[in-house]
Amino acid sequence: MSQAIPVPETVYPTGATKWILIITAISCAVLELIDATIVNVSLREISGSIGATTTEIAWVVTAYAISNVIIIPLTSMLSDFFGRKTYFTASVIIFTFASLMCGFSTNLWMLVFWRFVQGLGGGGLLSTAQTIIIGAFPPNKISTANAIFGMGMIIGPTFGPTLGGLITDNLSWNWIFFVNIPIGVIAAILSWTYVTDRPGAVKPTKIDYWGIIFLVLSVGSIQYVLEEGTANDWFQSPEILAVSILAFLALVAFILRELSIDYPAVNIRLYRSYNLVMGSIMNFMLGLMLFGSVFIFPLFVQISLGWTATQTGLFMIPGALFAAFSMPLVGKMLNNGVNPKKIIISGIVMTFFFLMILSFSSPDSSEWDFYFPFALRGMGLAFMMSPILTLAVSGLQGKDMAQAVGLANMIRQLGGSVGIALINVFLTNKNAEVRGSMISYISDSNSIARERIATFTQNYVGRGYSLEEAQVLANKAMEGMLFKQQALVSYDQGFFAVGALVLTCIPVVLLIRYKKSNKAVVADH
Repeated sequence: MSQAIPVPETVYPTGATKWILIITAISCAVLELIDATIVNVSLREISGSIGATTTEIAWVVTAYAISNVIIIPLTSMLSDFFGRKTYFTASVIIFTFASLMCGFSTNLWMLVFWRFVQGLGGGGLLSTAQTIIIGAFPPNKISTANAIFGMGMIIGPTFGPTLGGLITDNLSWNWIFFVNIPIGVIAAILSWTYVTDRPGAVKPTKIDYWGIIFLVLSVGSIQYVLEEGTANDWFQSPEILAVSILAFLALVAFILRELSIDYPAVNIRLYRSYNLVMGSIMNFMLGLMLFGSVFIFPLFVQISLGWTATQTGLFMIPGALFAAFSMPLVGKMLNNGVNPKKIIISGIVMTFFFLMILSFSSPDSSEWDFYFPFALRGMGLAFMMSPILTLAVSGLQGKDMAQAVGLANMIRQLGGSVGIALINVFLTNKNAEVRGSMISYISDSNSIARERIATFTQNYVGRGYSLEEAQVLANKAMEGMLFKQQALVSYDQGFFAVGALVLTCIPVVLLIRYKKSNKAVVADH
């Protein structure tokens, strides 16, 4: 049995203090994750209000994502340098003030700037909140801590579009930022009152400025390529190609720098831990599944089945709640010594069946056809998230734990971006392929198509249109039907492809090392 359990002097918060601390931390993490997706359904209204084009308005999402993924791996170093209490409270204040300024923005680049600042504050909240929650529990309850944080990881991206749609439809887009203000003010007060510095934290005597610069250039460039690649035709664009080269060179420089000094900004030597490497692969896949499915399903039901944005958002809530209710069960199973690998594989299988069921969707599919698969998705994610983190950080403590948590969150965010980029590429190519196959059947030589166009034409003539106008409208109606059908087939095949990809995680899980006798070590943070 490992003796690396925290020394007796370690005092864990209890009673009301403990739960106020946990609620404060998880609320800030959820707030950050909600804001990553809340603007997605409001981009059309925002672009119309501030006079931005469809291409330009995408920077509102890109700026937040880039600053988010830059700051997350640096949170451990910054937390030790400023003190966790000061850094977390400052992150809340920065996030809240930037939210206020986003709401007051009157032009595109003002909004983009404040979204970037908001992402810097939000990224500081995510990983620091996780270390605060982990630190509130003794080692034998670490799975409970991970389960609580996992609830926020699943609920945040799910509720973001829902809240964005409801607020935009009933108030105005500005309020998707203003709603953060009261929550942020309360969170800042509670943070300063209840959050403490990490036990044993030592303020760095030297700052790895070059490491930070290389990290910003590499991770920021990678995120930019993933966010903007689809819109710019990937490497056919000189801009995307140049940024990709910059990302590669900066990443190499960053790795060489961090391995050559004894005060790295990000301790990538932690990847000598076999389980951390395997856990990072799983975290990457988890981000791909979590964010990818949230991205593809709303597009699918709105384009192919005619759902509204609000209807789509509201539908996503029960599945997220199902995941939240499953998290305590997973935590209890882990605390009782159930092999985490078995739990993760169970989650993979549930996620696979969720995607397979969706891949058989038809134009007649209704909400009731999706409730069961989304319950599977919720349970699948719950069964994967907490055990993956528990296995990945096995045996790590203190500063190493904080660094590993930051790396895990960065990898998960990048996984989500890669997932969305891959799905976009797949759907673009698949749409063209399916359209090419379908359109050949719409011709005068096809009796079914000819009769359908004739029926449309007669209907329009019956409504008072001239024959020429009716024929134009009939062709447009056929084009609309073709678009919906091709989209439906493409999304079905997209769900199937992601499902097949999910199964590739099983060999990775089997390669993770786990011994039941290490239960206390797995819990030792």
